[in-house]
Amino acid sequence: MSEIIKKSFKPKIRLQITDGYKFVNDVVQSNKLNTVCEEARCPNIYECWDRRTATIMILGDICTRACGFCSVKTGKPVYDDPMEPFRAAMAVKKMNLRHVVITSVDRDDLKNDYGASIWADTIRQIHNHVKKCTVEVLTPDFKGHEPSLEKVFNEGPEIFGHNVECIERISKQVRSQAVWHRSLDVLRLSAKKGLRTKTGIMVGLGESFDEVVKTMNQILDTGVTIFTIGQYLQPSKKHLPVVRYVKEQEFKDYKQIGLDLGFGVVESGPLVRSSYHADEQARIAMEIK
Repeated sequence: MSEIIKKSFKPKIRLQITDGYKFVNDVVQSNKLNTVCEEARCPNIYECWDRRTATIMILGDICTRACGFCSVKTGKPVYDDPMEPFRAAMAVKKMNLRHVVITSVDRDDLKNDYGASIWADTIRQIHNHVKKCTVEVLTPDFKGHEPSLEKVFNEGPEIFGHNVECIERISKQVRSQAVWHRSLDVLRLSAKKGLRTKTGIMVGLGESFDEVVKTMNQILDTGVTIFTIGQYLQPSKKHLPVVRYVKEQEFKDYKQIGLDLGFGVVESGPLVRSSYHADEQARIAMEIK
């Protein structure tokens, strides 16, 4: 695809610093928290923070993996803060949130439980201190370690999310240290536990339309009820290039196909990310179940 054609389909990103944005930024900074909004250079940060929503990222800002699509720093983490779960809960309380999304870097260096204990404590602290707030988690795969996953499951997040990120064929290129079917197993375990389960993929990385539909069917078989599809945007020249910018109509087609297949909620669009309008998705999902 020519550069001219690619640019014509490129989604437009809203850039506007509002009072809502400033408020969320102040809360995040004063509580010394990280957000995936900043670390992953999310295109929706201005819109979401204006709505006073943010995705809190726990366990530091250095990831032990180096995925080809992700702009989060990679290296050897030294972050160790047992008070982080409490500070996260206080930030949620100050923002008066009714729904919060928590995510984290991969911590493969923490061999005991890959950071699951901090995950569990964060969910617990929010539930204890902000009782009207529902908690959505977007977790790593914890190397597929079931005892670690159980720690998170047992705290009863209202929504459990883990992204497969892309179709199976290109998974090793996109997530070299992940295992695609291991991610499916994580989702299957969550659904089996009775949790509302969510996952998402990026498009524009070289997949075909039929491969996306096949992926939807594979994911639906795990028990996932909430599915998101968004356009991959290259964070820097060091990351995987965009193969194509998907047209708006194709995103609409994916949404309709997903709903027809049986997903309870499908969010599909150029700027859709896992936590984009997550509060609205959560309300729909909770009404369905």
